[in-house]
Amino acid sequence: MLIPHDTRIALETVVDLVNTAPESDTGDGLAELPALYAFAERHDISGVGTLGEKDLRAVQDVRDRFADIFAAPDARTAADLVNGLVAAAGTTPQLTNHDGYDWHVHYFAPDASVADHLAADCGMALAFIVVAGEQDRLRRCEAPDCRDAFVDLSRNRSRRYCSSRTCGNRLHVAAYRARRREAAR
Repeated sequence: MLIPHDTRIALETVVDLVNTAPESDTGDGLAELPALYAFAERHDISGVGTLGEKDLRAVQDVRDRFADIFAAPDARTAADLVNGLVAAAGTTPQLTNHDGYDWHVHYFAPDASVADHLAADCGMALAFIVVAGEQDRLRRCEAPDCRDAFVDLSRNRSRRYCSSRTCGNRLHVAAYRARRREAAR
């Protein structure tokens, strides 16, 4: 599956946003305004300006709506959720090249709030996944103690964990140790 650079960045942003939810291992990663500023800086979200509590609540709402898309049981449900999210953001597609990036599409209006920016750009990235018939690539980690979201971009759609370094490795080591204990009996 060929995914353009800007869509890949938007998908990474969606995953990071969904994984800030209160039910994550680290608690609510967007509980306060400094965390929202840090999130916007980490993802190079342009035109953020001054943020307030209203912006924080709006981004938290967008985060919940993205989580619903990851949990959608089928493409029709995911499409309906994406359509509602993108329409509410008032998408305004425009070509741009800024900050050293070649031409790409921004789907948000130039004066959009950070929540509308995320809903439009990231919502369109999710729309491309659904359109490509790849909605099943939107997954949650299969580790019993982790439910982080991720987008499985592996060639054969075989990724099971949010990170092979942490969750995947931890489970493989535990299985290995269990086999060793069993063999020692």
